[in-house]
Amino acid sequence: MMNIVWAVLMIIGVGYGLLNGQEATALGNTLTKSGEQAIALTMGLVGIVAFWSGLNRIAEKAGLVRSLGHLLRPLFQFMFPSLKEHDAALSAVVMNVCATLLGLGNAATPLGLEAMRQMQSRNPQPDTATDAMCTLLALNTTGLTIFPATVIGLRIAAKSANPTAIVASTLLASIIATITGLVVDRVLRRRWRP
Repeated sequence: MMNIVWAVLMIIGVGYGLLNGQEATALGNTLTKSGEQAIALTMGLVGIVAFWSGLNRIAEKAGLVRSLGHLLRPLFQFMFPSLKEHDAALSAVVMNVCATLLGLGNAATPLGLEAMRQMQSRNPQPDTATDAMCTLLALNTTGLTIFPATVIGLRIAAKSANPTAIVASTLLASIIATITGLVVDRVLRRRWRP
């Protein structure tokens, strides 16, 4: 379905450009330049994600992530009471949230999927999300971020004069969004409990 949407959007864009008097060569140059910019941006992001994913892997192997998870475990047990203390799902949730805190959205995605897979494997009603799944979804959607590494990388790639200028505002906005998301999660959980 998305392939059809993209094809239609491209046809509309090229058709609009040709109907508005754009020469075919100018249109071709624009498409080529946009493609080059997209590749440059992608390569920059690949470098950033690889760097931070590598650091995350080193931290995981060194036990730093486990220590952080152990430190934060009481908070996670409060937020996810249905997950047991030594549960693999709780460990996956901790890893996912730690990656999100570091602003590694792309690196956090596989960890979040693993956490959901672990929780789904113990779900007594496979066609219904558990409370823990909804809470993790709320956390991932609101994206509490201490250090927005990916956004800073995008700003560096765009040659920003001060790429870290967004850290304080990002932190404030993500704290407000996370608190709101968790409150809504709890309120809706109480209201629509089966």
